[in-house]
Amino acid sequence: MSILKEFKEFAVKGNAVDMAVGIVVGAAFSRIVNSLVNDVIMPPAGLLVSGSNFSSLKFVLKKAVGESSEVAIRYGEFINALVNFLILAFSIFIFVKLINVLRRDKPPAESEPRNPPA
Repeated sequence: MSILKEFKEFAVKGNAVDMAVGIVVGAAFSRIVNSLVNDVIMPPAGLLVSGSNFSSLKFVLKKAVGESSEVAIRYGEFINALVNFLILAFSIFIFVKLINVLRRDKPPAESEPRNPPA
């Protein structure tokens, strides 16, 4: 079998197309979750905790001197990423759970009882 024929079969298979659609939809969904976390959830949470946005929280190891930039551990960005991940993971969990409920086959109707062999 030629390489081109094998590639064509792979690319046209439902799994490859489904995967591509899933990646595109996942990327778009990720942008929505990022906006939800950064623009809606974190500002009020930052206000409650420290009066600032989490993304600006950092621990400075070395201040900027002259043209050298500061060295800092940006734990606020990490908190944003962690909340982002938790929301995304929970959303995917709920979505998969919903899909599984919709896919669940109804139990087969009871057929007439079989007579055991005599």
